[in-house]
Amino acid sequence: MDKEKKYDRQLRLWGDHGQAALEASRVCLVNVTATGTETLKNLILPGIGWFTIIDGGKVTGEDVGNNFFLERDSIGKSRAEMATECLLELNSDVRGDFIDENPEHLLEANPEFFRSFSCVIAAQMPERTLLGLASVLWDYGIPLLVCRSYGLIGYMRVVVKEHTVIESHPDNAHSDLRLDRPFPALAAYVDAIDMDSLSKKDHSHTPFPVILLKHLIQWRKEHEGDMPKNYKEKGVFKEMVRKGMWENEEGPGEPEENFEEAIRHTNTALVPTRIPSEIQTLFEDDGCKNLNAESSDFFVMTKALKEFAENEGKGALPLRGAIPDMFADSERYIQLQNIYRDQAKQDASVVASRVSQILSSIGRPSHCIPEEAIRLFCRNAAFLRVVRTRSLEEEYNPEKACVNEMGVQLENPDSEIALYIMLRAVDKFQQQYGRYPGYYDDQVEADIPKLKACMCGLLQEWSLTPYIKDEYVHEMCRYGGSELHSVAAFMGGAAAQEVIKLVTKQFVPFNNTYIYNAMNSSSATYTL
Repeated sequence: MDKEKKYDRQLRLWGDHGQAALEASRVCLVNVTATGTETLKNLILPGIGWFTIIDGGKVTGEDVGNNFFLERDSIGKSRAEMATECLLELNSDVRGDFIDENPEHLLEANPEFFRSFSCVIAAQMPERTLLGLASVLWDYGIPLLVCRSYGLIGYMRVVVKEHTVIESHPDNAHSDLRLDRPFPALAAYVDAIDMDSLSKKDHSHTPFPVILLKHLIQWRKEHEGDMPKNYKEKGVFKEMVRKGMWENEEGPGEPEENFEEAIRHTNTALVPTRIPSEIQTLFEDDGCKNLNAESSDFFVMTKALKEFAENEGKGALPLRGAIPDMFADSERYIQLQNIYRDQAKQDASVVASRVSQILSSIGRPSHCIPEEAIRLFCRNAAFLRVVRTRSLEEEYNPEKACVNEMGVQLENPDSEIALYIMLRAVDKFQQQYGRYPGYYDDQVEADIPKLKACMCGLLQEWSLTPYIKDEYVHEMCRYGGSELHSVAAFMGGAAAQEVIKLVTKQFVPFNNTYIYNAMNSSSATYTL
């Protein structure tokens, strides 16, 4: 099947270049669990390039009961091999292999093995092994996604030293029309249009940015060059625009849709052009200020962007070059669109020249960053993001734990942070007793005080008041370390989304902990 048809919907989300990044990715899953295989399923279907499964266990009846990618006939066989066979049936474009070995042994014997992956997914890993894997990947700069489902609780943790995002796809971005500071080509185009001499048809199909800029020029002449600033002034400005509608000899005619559109867009179109605070912060980032031959392309382009803003941009970022859909005739819409695109190309060309100069100054080939990448960077200059999470080592160190954050959240006894603490207590229990609380039916009641002691021990390490509902302790013991497929399926979908964000470098991954409570269908993210 043609890939454009096969992946049509997702191509609309992340484009050809996003799909190419996905198909070039290599993803590793550590441990064949229901959550792990559901995550891989949701990565294989959109077409990741390659996956590797590491698991040294054999398929059991319990595995078959909650994992759709393990069959009854597979009991006693390699869990990694059987899961790989079933997953490969989902998409013929994807390649995969497996390693039938205990992840802990592989990590100790050959940590270099993990260096080749774009992202590693760790499912249901014991705390000690997880910390070892996280440390290795942190040093290599490879993203780690920890995911697990435990009874009716889901947990994810993103661990990445530095993750840069060019296409963050914000939900509510204003159009970059620059009406407050029109560039020469736009000013000349608008100035050449005489609204009073237009026919009724042309008048009613004039693009709304032209209408707004015409009236804004008039407004600024009458107000010492100032823009409409407050609600009252914008109301007066809107009325001025309304009075510009077509009139015939008998008085005002029917309302014109393009003028109504201009009035609706007044508040957003007249927002002053500024450099967003997040981008200002990036300009002051050490990665931007202290460039060297090892610096990433992202920060080389960020440095060029800063220089552009301080010089040619006169305090503004490169023009985005896109205009929204609007009520207008095709001819003038295309004319206006081309004016914005041409200016955006000019701005990107200036940034490209600065990129070339910077690359030469740090000892790299002057054209090693493609122009297409620079144009993409400029189009998204207002939405750049850098995500830096804390390492697991810091999180698990009592002296560096985010105690204040947890303390504030615990003031609400129903906060999902209580579930995070219970998961940490469960891991502590597993380390101490070699099994999960309630794993054996006849020990559920006996394990309740033991788990509570583990929980209280954690809270004491953090110097927090030990107030977590007893019902949470009881529930964790009743779960007995089980994975419910419905929770695993939900978490697998959510985890796959985060992996796609990490490997395509599009959209912004959460920072850094996500907790899902299936008991009441609530969730929360925390920076821990």
